[in-house]
Amino acid sequence: MGWALVVNIARETTIRPEDTLPIYEATDLTKGGDMARIKLGDQIYTLRITRAGKLILTK
Repeated sequence: MGWALVVNIARETTIRPEDTLPIYEATDLTKGGDMARIKLGDQIYTLRITRAGKLILTK
């Protein structure tokens, strides 16, 4: 009878919360412009893309 060597290697997979978050393109939210309004509950916020390519969110 022959011998068989069975090796089982289990890889640990870690899913970080940021890997499962949705990603939105800022220019899609602004429809190609530089500003958009975002509603959360009954509050309205303004998202602005600056000339330097930064995002500013204000109430």
